[in-house]
Amino acid sequence: MRAKTLLFEQFALVGKGLAHPARLQLLDLLAQSEYAVEPLAAAAGLPLSTASAHLKTLRASQLVTSRREGTRIVYSLAGDDVAALLANVREVASSRVAGVEPAKHAYLRLVDDEATEDDPAWEEIGHDELLRRARQGQVAVLDVRPAPEYEAGHIPGAVHIPVDELEARIDELPDIEVVAYCRGEYCVMSYDAVRLLTRRGRRAVRLAAGMLEWRLAGRPVQTTAA
Repeated sequence: MRAKTLLFEQFALVGKGLAHPARLQLLDLLAQSEYAVEPLAAAAGLPLSTASAHLKTLRASQLVTSRREGTRIVYSLAGDDVAALLANVREVASSRVAGVEPAKHAYLRLVDDEATEDDPAWEEIGHDELLRRARQGQVAVLDVRPAPEYEAGHIPGAVHIPVDELEARIDELPDIEVVAYCRGEYCVMSYDAVRLLTRRGRRAVRLAAGMLEWRLAGRPVQTTAA
């Protein structure tokens, strides 16, 4: 029994790494791109000391790796299996935990299901439909994530305009329908982009889910030199 307990203690290390909302946020960001500690903490809205403590736990759980670049410590996910684990945790929580749906609606600022026509951000298309329309030149694909995440990997041919620059740069988009995407299913940036584009008279929809799910589905990914 002692040997069995020791084995299950090793499994529990992974659970410990996942057992805090801040650590899940850090994994969500690292699923997009590697990050140095300071910009990672800023992106997660955490004090530097707090982010460092959570990263230490994630590293002890073998969910992230780190390396030194000069004076910086750069963190990455330990592997694609960790990204898949993050997606599976979300999926199980969504189907089992009653509080997920109202929390999702509050965060993404979604209206009730009965009034979806009032919120253009509800409309979305799937991966296959996006690829079909893009090959036929029917849509412009828009990545609204921060630059480091776009450079680390994006949908081939996607135009990059961070969501906080979109209003000022909207004229850079071709005059066709826009499909916006961001980090994943629970990322608010693509919702905000579609709402903004629609207010400006542009036809826009969201890509179902986002870059995390696109990668995990084995879809093509393009990188850009920094």
